[in-house]
Amino acid sequence: MALYQDQDQDRAQATTQTDLVRPAPPPGASDEEYRWHSYRCFPSGQPDAVEFIDCYKSFGGNPVLRGLNMCLPEGQVSMIIGPSGTGKSVCIKHMVGLLMPDHGDVLVHGVSVPSLPEDGLFEMRKKFGLLFQDGALFGSMNVYDNVAFPLRHHTDKSEDEIEAIVMRRLGDVGLARDVWKSPSELSGGMRKRAGFARALVLEPDILLFDEPDSGLDPVRTALLSRLIVDIHRDMVEEAKANQKPHLPTFAVVTHDVMTARRIGDYINVLWKGRIVEAGPSERMLNSDNPFIRQFLGGEWEGPLTME
Repeated sequence: MALYQDQDQDRAQATTQTDLVRPAPPPGASDEEYRWHSYRCFPSGQPDAVEFIDCYKSFGGNPVLRGLNMCLPEGQVSMIIGPSGTGKSVCIKHMVGLLMPDHGDVLVHGVSVPSLPEDGLFEMRKKFGLLFQDGALFGSMNVYDNVAFPLRHHTDKSEDEIEAIVMRRLGDVGLARDVWKSPSELSGGMRKRAGFARALVLEPDILLFDEPDSGLDPVRTALLSRLIVDIHRDMVEEAKANQKPHLPTFAVVTHDVMTARRIGDYINVLWKGRIVEAGPSERMLNSDNPFIRQFLGGEWEGPLTME
């Protein structure tokens, strides 16, 4: 436990609320366009698992990330939320090195992703698990083989060892009785849970969820949220007990405010390619920023319009 207490103290000493000179708007934008961006990032008390530093990214001349500074605290469930089309999913691709920033840097456990050679990227990606919107299961494989796939292709474990891991994780997500079903026989929620189990089998340090609540009804969204919280808690306790060098970090990309309110330890609100504000959920849910209050409260009155 001393390892994590020392990290907490270092983080608290190194991080303060961002009360610096307000940065200029990105090229081509006006001050008015970014008037609600306070850029306040309140400390979490934990070291950063992932950090974006002044990241810019454009596609065909269309700017998406426009000077993004964002942190995902280690050992917590972080939310990346904001209006649709504001760069949330692009962040995931930068974390795993599928995209590189035009300018700026992305750090994973202090290591610059853009500076890694190809073999270094391959090793770094082993730190990550990823749950896509639809589970991204292979249609030609049953549930068991889908979940076993990463273990068979990235480890030298025996089939007996693989079976033990697969069945444990399918049990964790409530699919132990559905191992021989094909993806076409599963509901949308079951496919997401199978994808969740597959993302867990390599015991990733960082698990990324790309809009996991997409397409689910409110009750199943709530149940999936509870599952995310429960599994994260169990993984953190196991990591502490085994004195692992890093605590498991979950990052959830969503535009669903209720999901963010239910499960977020730390909330990053992203808009127009920059962080509006970020901080522990309790502080963010009580923010005095009109944009944050409108978005997290789901109100129709405020700075955010249909435009």
